[in-house]
Amino acid sequence: MSHSSESPAAATAPHESTPPPGWPSTKLRARHFEGVALVYVRQSTTQQVLDHRESTARQYALVDLAVRLGWPADRVEVIDEDQGHSGATAEGRHGFQRLLAEVGLDHVGIILGLELSRLARSNKDWHQLIELCAIFGTMLADQDGLYDPTDYNDRLLLGLRGIMNEAELHILQGRMHQALLNKARRGDLYIRSPAGYLKLSTGEIALDPDEQAQSVIRLIFEEFDRRGSIRRVLRFLQENDIKLPIRPHAGPNKGQLEWRAATPSVVHRVLTHPLYAGKYRFGHRQTDPRRKKPGHPDAGRVVVPPEKYHALIPDHCPAYISVERYERNQRRIADNRFRHDTKGASRNGQSLLSGILFCGHCGRRMTVYYAGVGKVLRYQCTTGIVDFRASRCQSLSGQVLDGLVAEKILKALEPASLELSIAAAEDLEKEQQRLDDNWRQRLERARFAADRARRQYVAVEPENRLVARELERQWEASLHDVQELEQEYARFRHMHPPTLSDRQRELVRSLSDDLPRLWRAPTTTPSDRKRIVRLLLERVMVTVHGTAEQVDVSLHWAGGFTSRHELLRPVRRYQQTADYERLMDRIDELETRGKCYSEIAQHLNQDGFRPAKQAREFNKTIVGRLVKKLRRDRPAMRRNIPQEHLEENERLVNDLAKRLDIPRTTLISWIDRGWIHVSRQLPGYRGRIICWASAEELDRLQQLRQTKHQSGDPPLPKALTTPNVPPNRCT
Repeated sequence: MSHSSESPAAATAPHESTPPPGWPSTKLRARHFEGVALVYVRQSTTQQVLDHRESTARQYALVDLAVRLGWPADRVEVIDEDQGHSGATAEGRHGFQRLLAEVGLDHVGIILGLELSRLARSNKDWHQLIELCAIFGTMLADQDGLYDPTDYNDRLLLGLRGIMNEAELHILQGRMHQALLNKARRGDLYIRSPAGYLKLSTGEIALDPDEQAQSVIRLIFEEFDRRGSIRRVLRFLQENDIKLPIRPHAGPNKGQLEWRAATPSVVHRVLTHPLYAGKYRFGHRQTDPRRKKPGHPDAGRVVVPPEKYHALIPDHCPAYISVERYERNQRRIADNRFRHDTKGASRNGQSLLSGILFCGHCGRRMTVYYAGVGKVLRYQCTTGIVDFRASRCQSLSGQVLDGLVAEKILKALEPASLELSIAAAEDLEKEQQRLDDNWRQRLERARFAADRARRQYVAVEPENRLVARELERQWEASLHDVQELEQEYARFRHMHPPTLSDRQRELVRSLSDDLPRLWRAPTTTPSDRKRIVRLLLERVMVTVHGTAEQVDVSLHWAGGFTSRHELLRPVRRYQQTADYERLMDRIDELETRGKCYSEIAQHLNQDGFRPAKQAREFNKTIVGRLVKKLRRDRPAMRRNIPQEHLEENERLVNDLAKRLDIPRTTLISWIDRGWIHVSRQLPGYRGRIICWASAEELDRLQQLRQTKHQSGDPPLPKALTTPNVPPNRCT
């Protein structure tokens, strides 16, 4: 904003600035008085504006100096928009930018400041101002003298002053920074206290004296041990309406305990801050000069590893957890990150081994993907794709591998079923007890607030109704809050009793006795199964033998034991199976014996053969496809059936057509008209037809062949078109 010489600061300040003795006022020319005189006022921080009022008054008193130099009072303007802004950069200093604009428009005759460092502490900004003032003939003045930027000596002096101003800022900042680091290395510097802690008046930090605040912080660590991820802990707090204890660092309630809804940032800070393990830390986020942006003090700040902290002092502060527990939590949080070199958090996908499955060929972690409309689970190693090879390293069906691992996990847990049931019951009771304690503490706090409101209402003078009515309203509101909490607590006790009943204990024990049923239960989420697997298995190595169905599986159990297994994976083609040739030979044998497709499938299942894909057993459809492929791959299979497999007077269609010396199509048409007796048909898709033709039947067919018959002619004699029936058979 702009001020005239009658500004309040200038009027109230008792200072009267006069040009110092020996000022070269002869430098001022008539053209300078044609422009306005700008008085630039700035303090670096808000604290300086509030506390260093004498310096501010001296700057406003420069208005009188401009008047004494010859400028009319209405031609003197004050620019003080930059109060509370540092002069290290022009970014965000709107007053300085307006000053440059006024000089560039040739509106300014002289610029006055208490010190030239008030104008700029940066050489870049300072020399930009000097250049503009030299172009438009603007004078600069401070308490030490008058400077003409067009004069060589004055310009040299102004350049030196700019260098000294920037150096002074660097020295001051360095001095303050080293003092701050010195205090931090002693462990005495606490900028803010996190949730669950209280900063004392002595500057030290202590556990929050509120019992509920401490119990909520401990609850967060206990639930993280149970649930294994920050997101699940956050979801648990939100579902149970558990508030977090926060003491604001600013505002009207500064330092007062407030209860706020759980947020990801606060829960993450509680679980990752080393202060909760008793470690003092300072300098974990430092400024990278390459990322720093002018005017943005928080820009360019990056998290550095612990070895680069300015200070890291163990056992310096009161702790909620041990150092070993804190480090274990950090490793678990790091593993939960979704990266190529970490396990990742156990999510709700159907995959059981995501994050712990490795390729036996290249040793890299295998990825999970769901293929097709039905989202069929598969594991694949993308090494070949990433390395620009012809194809990926290996892949296999996830259902078969997960089934093997689940079977081994349940077998390992079976001896400890009783201990598991006892531990599960105790864990449930502990969780319910923690929630019950939180509810009782909330209710106790609400009752205390209501009692305090009552005492305040009783203590007020009855005649002071203005205050009494407000205190009465607050008392009623407190009683209403207590009533609502009591009702909610009663509902919670009804739904979640603090101790398990005998029926619930028996249910837990029965479920632990039947672990497979519990494993497959709808209430058991995929995330729960993954957590169990990760507790028992460190990693799983699989090696697929080329394109075959054989897979070697190595289970690396927690504790160092390794078990090795083999499984058969579903493959796309029957040629990939190990017993493909034996299977096809068996199908060839069964079909040669005249078995139908259903009978062949039944024999294959009894012989122990299994389909290549997900089907559990052979059926006539699968057998039909295999027979078709067999006939294509083995032409010899299309040979005529040996005579020992044909009964007396049975003939194939091709043989009968050759015997009668007629086209095969003609014989097929006679069969369709019913002129030839069909004895039977071979099994399978489009199985070959076997006709019955005795010597008499052959004579009849020969006469039928010689008879000329065209459309429109009278029907043929019935004796020629009626086939004979084999003995002991009916039509």
